Amino acid sequence: MHPGTLFLIPAPLGEVELAEIIPANVQQRIARLKYFIVEHPKTARHFLKRIGCIRPLQEIEMQVLNEHTGLNEIDQLLEPLLAGNDIGLLSEAGCPAVADPGANLVRAAHQKHASIVPLVGPSSILLALMASGLNGQGFRFHGYLPIKNELRIKKIIQLDEESARTNQTQIFIETPYRNQKFLEILVQNCSDETDLCIASNLTLKDQYIVTKKIKAWRSYLPEINKKPTVFLLCR
Repeated sequence: MHPGTLFLIPAPLGEVELAEIIPANVQQRIARLKYFIVEHPKTARHFLKRIGCIRPLQEIEMQVLNEHTGLNEIDQLLEPLLAGNDIGLLSEAGCPAVADPGANLVRAAHQKHASIVPLVGPSSILLALMASGLNGQGFRFHGYLPIKNELRIKKIIQLDEESARTNQTQIFIETPYRNQKFLEILVQNCSDETDLCIASNLTLKDQYIVTKKIKAWRSYLPEINKKPTVFLLCR
């Protein structure tokens, strides 16, 4: 039997009208699926209820894939797919497998010769890069920087110097409740002439996207505590 199709489903970045971020035809395709691999079932059910699933939610089959899922569990997650069923991989927010669990599952699906279909929807990383005004021709996404303070400062200085040398935009994120402290460390350790873009709560009503030089940021820092934020710097 030929495997089904693995659909990669972007989820909203917060409470927002779905029509503003996910096209109607994509919503309809999601609504027809019966099998899902999700990061958090409660959040997934809320999203699927808003999509307007064809089946009752109690008939939808969900398996969990998160940061604790081992490589030895991937084949089990793919069993419905290998039995010929289409299946949706749904992130908690944004795009699956990009700064979120899922890459190992997608790679395994390729190895099983399944079709992979990425669906259109919000990506905080690309939206932030688009709106930053920084170099969109050369950039690197680093995910999360080290947690330990001394290692974090060392990494920030390294990225700042690399950006100055290559004119490459450096992109990274932080756990929302650590955002404010992270921002303070960032402006303390980057060069005055480095451009920093702070992109918070993307696609939401209180979206905040501002790019300024570090020396300008030092006089005022926005309140971004607990707000999902993408940081971009370029010199």
